[in-house]
Amino acid sequence: MLKLNTKRTILVGFAFLSICSFWQLYDSVIPLILKNTFHIGDTLSGGIMAIDNVLALFMLPLFGSLSDKTSTRIGKRMPYIICGTAAAVVFMNLMAIADTKVNLIMFMVFLGLTLISMATYRSPAVALMSDVTHKQLRSKANAIINLMGTVGAILSLVLIKVGMPSSGRVNYSILFGAVSAIMVTAVAILFITIRENALVAEREELERRFPTVDDMEQESGNAALSKEIKKSLIGILLCIFFFFMAYNAVTTAFSKYAQGYLGLAGGNFAGVMMIATVVATLSYVPIGMVTSKIGRKKAVLGGILIMAGSFAAAACIKTYSDVFKIILSLMGMGYASIIVNTLPMVVEMSKGSDIGKYTGIYYTFSMSAQIITPVLSGALLEYVGYFTLFPYAVVCLVVSFIAMLGVKHGDSAVVEKKGLEAFDVDD
Repeated sequence: MLKLNTKRTILVGFAFLSICSFWQLYDSVIPLILKNTFHIGDTLSGGIMAIDNVLALFMLPLFGSLSDKTSTRIGKRMPYIICGTAAAVVFMNLMAIADTKVNLIMFMVFLGLTLISMATYRSPAVALMSDVTHKQLRSKANAIINLMGTVGAILSLVLIKVGMPSSGRVNYSILFGAVSAIMVTAVAILFITIRENALVAEREELERRFPTVDDMEQESGNAALSKEIKKSLIGILLCIFFFFMAYNAVTTAFSKYAQGYLGLAGGNFAGVMMIATVVATLSYVPIGMVTSKIGRKKAVLGGILIMAGSFAAAACIKTYSDVFKIILSLMGMGYASIIVNTLPMVVEMSKGSDIGKYTGIYYTFSMSAQIITPVLSGALLEYVGYFTLFPYAVVCLVVSFIAMLGVKHGDSAVVEKKGLEAFDVDD
């Protein structure tokens, strides 16, 4: 019997906490800086917000594969996590200074350097969970990892809500500095508590003892994926692509949507998004447990239906009310169900030596969507109207649902070997 080491997974999750604290700040604040400080329109702003995804399209697979081939005393992922975090913290604070000086060239230079720094370690950081976790346990582990990520996002949202006045010029330097402190602290905890090389060796031994059905179907060695597994992989990747087309459109534009369409002032939009984030956080672990009973595919399909329904309902609301809180709660639940299971389904197709590569493939598709969707949805917002935001997201989710219907692999059923039924891994 396999059992997830919960404490260790939480510690591994500090890497994702660091990443998500930054991206929540980025998605929430950068569109406002572009609009209010530099007076950039929604379409061009959407293009700028897509820069990180253009970089990620190439850099995440690259650094995922590079980290697969890296070997150091502290592991193959840890050097990227430490160096990438340090560089990002320096450049993001210089970006805040550029905003204070209202210097667009300086702002764009440091924005680019910050995004490059973040791209160098996202795949290695996410691959670390798969490195130290048996395939069957990765949905449960990914639930905890994403819970840690949403803790980071909530911390940023709290700082935004407290640190942004309802009116007047905003100085973001303190806010960026506070998020930097969260990032550094999280990575320091990870480095002190996790011994990567020893944990990878432990996971490899477990997978020799407990191979999965997909492991048995694939040919041994470095052979290519079977035709049927390839079909499932393509279906999962298309599902991911259209899910992020929907989700990123909403998260990127919501601060402007809340202020310009729902009538919320100042940083109050952060409190609205916090509802969905808190619900997602509370949902991760239960969803991981439910997934172990019903399978990853059904959990993903259910999550897509919940999100599509919540977005359709949101499209009917023109002013913020308590009903919107319920809608955002459902959105958070659906999001959690999808995020918990899609990455493990992709990484399920990998062998131990190329987890970083498959993590990079996952991000290639998710980031490709996030390159296109800010520009496309931004153009709809600017030239058609803000009312298009949620209907646009619903259409994308319908396509995502159809893509997942044809997936037949990735649920990671274990092939028990005789005599090992009593084997366990304690917390």
